[in-house]
Amino acid sequence: MMCRLYGVTRAGYYAWKCRGQSQRRLADEALGQKIETIHRKSRCLYGSPRVHDQLRKSGIRVGRKRVERLMRSRGLKARCARIYRLKPGVKKFFDSIPNHSYGIVPTGPDQVWAGDVTYLRAGGKWRYLAVVLDKFSRRIVGWAMSKWRDTDLTLRAFNNAVEHRKPQPGIIFHSDRGSEYCAYTFRDRLASLGFVQSMNRLGGKMTDNATMESFFHSMKAEGIHRTKFANTQALSNHIRSYLQFYNSKRTHSSLGYLSPEEYEWSMA
Repeated sequence: MMCRLYGVTRAGYYAWKCRGQSQRRLADEALGQKIETIHRKSRCLYGSPRVHDQLRKSGIRVGRKRVERLMRSRGLKARCARIYRLKPGVKKFFDSIPNHSYGIVPTGPDQVWAGDVTYLRAGGKWRYLAVVLDKFSRRIVGWAMSKWRDTDLTLRAFNNAVEHRKPQPGIIFHSDRGSEYCAYTFRDRLASLGFVQSMNRLGGKMTDNATMESFFHSMKAEGIHRTKFANTQALSNHIRSYLQFYNSKRTHSSLGYLSPEEYEWSMA
């Protein structure tokens, strides 16, 4: 009955049924398992471009579209989320500090640092995270978390970066015009170490600190959203683990699909 319905012979149907999987199907199955392993090791963050790059680095030559097809068939995709950045009620005042980093492309580490603050939720309460990033490699060189968004927070993140990198004078430190960066305590600390302070242009140009905006987007999409933290310690542990992964393992297309640490080593 079914053979008549589809216009095939009974002999043809049984021949197809006994034929087994094709070599292409078997190869797709083996490749799909490798793709799942790479995706799982990336904490289920990587999309097809990064998975394709990891396959290439391991010596497997495969087309980008084939990787996309196999990931789609297995329900594998990059972790992403829309980020809504709210402005908490923190007073800001503007100063005459110009944007010294505009148009500068770092040629090595510790030439231009960027700092910013975002906020996260733990145990039903807001916590503030300050981060310092090296714009050459996008490596996170310092961070701190607090119940309050103030100068003490940004100063602890900056001092953490200085302690780890021990930089020479002359580095540009760029940030927005938040009062936690405009405060004289913070400015004096920069000056004492020979840093050149830089701030966003008047008018709030989003591109002035785009590297930091991009990092916070990635961090929240990949490591924060859809995750609940019972308390501040749980959030802090999670941030520390993610930053270790970000610096040493997470690849960036802008860095030739290297992690920040690998990029610095490759350019040394």
